[in-house]
Amino acid sequence: MAKLNRTAVIEGVVAGQLKNKADLPKFSVGDTIDVHYKIIEGDKERIQVFQGVLLARTGRGVHEMITVRRIVANEGVERSFPVNSPRLAKVDVLRRGDARRAKLFYLRDRFGKSRRLRDQRRGLKHVNG
Repeated sequence: MAKLNRTAVIEGVVAGQLKNKADLPKFSVGDTIDVHYKIIEGDKERIQVFQGVLLARTGRGVHEMITVRRIVANEGVERSFPVNSPRLAKVDVLRRGDARRAKLFYLRDRFGKSRRLRDQRRGLKHVNG
């Protein structure tokens, strides 16, 4: 019997905790998305929607995280969500943004119209899944 690779064993165990590809739409960095996240307060549960621009996707597998930024009362608010969390109800893509880099942290220093990203043109369909 062949010895199993340690990472192969871990990925096999974790595979049951991953969300299905059908549960989440294809979204990439630069998109404006709605993140529906379950908030548990005592014995009550509600869904809170966080709308903003997707700045970064980090990690892979069960550790994948997304960072979303929005502006509230002229103050930037960033929030990170684990993609495979059971509390993440759903993600809606509102607008596809044209980003030429993997992380959009330079948007933190921008304000006004320079903070906006162009819409993704017809020829640039580089959506990661």
